[in-house]
Amino acid sequence: MSVYIEWLYGDQTSDLNPIIEKAIKSSLAYEGVHEPVELSVTIMSSDEIQEINLDQRGINKPTDVLSFPMVNILIGEQFNQALQHEPKNPETDEVYIGDIVISWDKVIEQSNLYGHSRERELSFLVVHSMLHLMGYDHETEEEETMMIQKQKEILKDMGMER
Repeated sequence: MSVYIEWLYGDQTSDLNPIIEKAIKSSLAYEGVHEPVELSVTIMSSDEIQEINLDQRGINKPTDVLSFPMVNILIGEQFNQALQHEPKNPETDEVYIGDIVISWDKVIEQSNLYGHSRERELSFLVVHSMLHLMGYDHETEEEETMMIQKQKEILKDMGMER
């Protein structure tokens, strides 16, 4: 697995990279993904994520996390099945599954709001985004319930429950 982490904003942050990687690995393990994958995670300011949110979604306000999946998942297909049809990086033999963009301002704000650590909030946002990269969504009440349950279980496995 290759994870490309870029910090564009925030206080001293490279010590948080292992938390990001653990959240990614835990999400993949929970879903039974054993195919080698690669992805990027970029942490930026709320102003920067607001620009991306406006450009990509037409929403002119900051958000906590954006996910940009690269795997084409057909209706009724599982993520593991979809990976089999995706091209692999010839240098790494990994499938590029997508990009995660996180607002560091929102990590700080939401950790204070919910009364837990920044590490826990960062883990939550990475897990949430990983589920999106693996084909999950929360457009319906049923989908949202499923995502919430999966997030709770993954975070519990990580020792990051609320």
